[in-house]
Amino acid sequence: QVQLVESGGGLVQAGGSLKLSCAVSGRTFSHYVMGWFGQAPGTERDFVAGIRWSGFSTFYADSVKGRFTISRDNAKNTVVLQLNSLKPEDTAVYYCAADVNGFRTVVSARYDYWGQGTQVTVSS
Repeated sequence: QVQLVESGGGLVQAGGSLKLSCAVSGRTFSHYVMGWFGQAPGTERDFVAGIRWSGFSTFYADSVKGRFTISRDNAKNTVVLQLNSLKPEDTAVYYCAADVNGFRTVVSARYDYWGQGTQVTVSS
């Protein structure tokens, strides 16, 4: 079992930054893949960024490359998503997820555990 708790969402103006954190507890292995997904109202949950639990091998959606950075804070056992140069279209509930099979996938159905989500709202 893996428990995930997101924090750090909020309201920010376009061009601003936010830092999202995902606190991870429970049993974890280096091959696990941690992902962040965003879901805007009326849309499906879309992949944003992923990282292997070991801290190596990151991957991103094209829409966020160069603006968002995913990393792991070993000391705090968290996965961090730094959001820079935010745009109104980044507005969504952001979810942290864990894939215990380590497929390094962008498909939400492949992820086994999910947090409750944190709201990010970007005003124009």
